[in-house]
Amino acid sequence: MTGESILLRQDQAGIATLTLNRPKALNSLSLGLIQALRKELVAVHNDPQVRVVIIAGAGNVFCAGHDLKEIKDAEYKNQYTTELFTECALLMQEIVKLPKPVIARVQGVATAAGTQLVASCDLAIAEVGAKFATPGVNIGLFCSTPMVALSRNVSPKHAMQMLLTGDLIDAQEALNFGLVNEVVPISELENRSLKLAEQIASKSALTLAIGKEAFYRQLEMPLSQAYSYTRGVMIKNLESKDAQEGINAFIDKRVPTWCGQ
Repeated sequence: MTGESILLRQDQAGIATLTLNRPKALNSLSLGLIQALRKELVAVHNDPQVRVVIIAGAGNVFCAGHDLKEIKDAEYKNQYTTELFTECALLMQEIVKLPKPVIARVQGVATAAGTQLVASCDLAIAEVGAKFATPGVNIGLFCSTPMVALSRNVSPKHAMQMLLTGDLIDAQEALNFGLVNEVVPISELENRSLKLAEQIASKSALTLAIGKEAFYRQLEMPLSQAYSYTRGVMIKNLESKDAQEGINAFIDKRVPTWCGQ
């Protein structure tokens, strides 16, 4: 394990697992933890050995959102809250912009900015006992920033239900809502997440980067513009050595050898 004590990093076969390590504080996103995670994502971005990232939480909880005690201790000062929410927004965008797939491995609860973190990841695997909520409305602080990621993952009606009630939803509801991809027994959570990461890591890193960027960019476009944009992506993609190797390998019925070009 390397990295800051509040954030652990473990690399294995092209997969970097970043673990939020504030279990006594329910892995809440203090300003320090947000900045540490952002810093590590930049390092991962620049590490050619890493092909997939897993974000996890230490202990029994994934992430309980922002650190409300830290916010109170800062006396709700505008300078602190401006920095906190600016850094958090940059963190969530860093995950989306990272040219490597990011998987959330969720155990226990993921609430408020914890749900935002799950929604910002490309994929999410949850254990059967996991619960999710955007409960800010219950304490007079609407989950406005978590709403951005949440509303881009689930239907408007489901997002509004979570935001307006603040109620916890269970893992099966989260699956039905589209917030997570799979629900597994907690005993299988780590292994299933690694297997998924290994499957993705076996693909061309270049192709994954092209595809992830294109996915998020076309989401915000009108239909005709999205097709125009992705047509260009496909044409450019076909010029890459990896695409040509992949097609040749498919025709030759052999395993492709990726070069990342």
